[in-house]
Amino acid sequence: MIKILYQLVFCSLVILISSQCLAQTKIDTTEVLRIGGIKQVVKIESKDRSKPLFLFITGGPGSEGIYDENKAYLDELKKHFLVVAWDQRNCGQTLKLNPSPVKLTVKLYENDTQELVRALLKQFHQKKLFIMGWSWGTVLGFYMASKHPDQLYAYMAISPAVDQWLSERISLNELKQKAVQERNARAISELAKVKIPFENGVQNYYDRKWLSIFNGEAIEDTTAFKKYFTENSEMMALFKEANYINLTVSLPKINCPVYFFVGRKDHQTNYSISEKYYNQLAAPKKDLFWFEKSGHLIPVTEPELMQEVVITKILPQVTLMK
Repeated sequence: MIKILYQLVFCSLVILISSQCLAQTKIDTTEVLRIGGIKQVVKIESKDRSKPLFLFITGGPGSEGIYDENKAYLDELKKHFLVVAWDQRNCGQTLKLNPSPVKLTVKLYENDTQELVRALLKQFHQKKLFIMGWSWGTVLGFYMASKHPDQLYAYMAISPAVDQWLSERISLNELKQKAVQERNARAISELAKVKIPFENGVQNYYDRKWLSIFNGEAIEDTTAFKKYFTENSEMMALFKEANYINLTVSLPKINCPVYFFVGRKDHQTNYSISEKYYNQLAAPKKDLFWFEKSGHLIPVTEPELMQEVVITKILPQVTLMK
């Protein structure tokens, strides 16, 4: 009888240990999913595959979401979340597999985002996830928070695009003033050619070029930087469409927790517009986190603090669903 009891206890321990080992299995995989009628690439990483899903939607539009440098601002999160990086339609590895067969629109990317969320929740048998959007990515994040709040534990908006044409007007005026103060003849000449809304890629290029220079941000490859604006008409049209969104009018309330990550020096998605919108936005839980050393590039300039806020400030407020 005692021998049988010992055997039962031993078997129970084996099952318990096996289940714990399985639950804590590391995951590091690149997968191709059928999203929006095309193949789209995601990279899924975590120290423990049983952790809650965390979808990071990068900026752009047109920028890769899967690249080695994002380790700096995602690696710590991988200890607490099942982190998903995504090469969106016509970006990175997804573009290499298949260019979009249809015209790029904000609605198309919104639908892609929702379809991706559904697929991830189903694959990992989870009921909700976290979404973090950055710049252009906040357009898609705010869509999910607005239309599908029941699928989100929380939404985190980095450098949020709230009323982008207003932000562009404020920024252009500031850049022109700066050019005059510094007696920079080339800046004065090129910025004088810029109209808001941008009429073409060259105007957009001049604006972003001088915004970067005056912010002290190095442009590593000036030729590639210029080509992004002047030889990327589809993405520029998408960017222009997104800029007509004004969340202060269209989205006064969100039915899930929402958190703003705002750079004190952000003049691209203007910090004052973000703060004003945060103050008026109704949500069950909300908070605004200032990044004093940052402009628009919080994940690059303050990656440790960004992840620390998520792990120590936001995650403890959430009751995870089993």
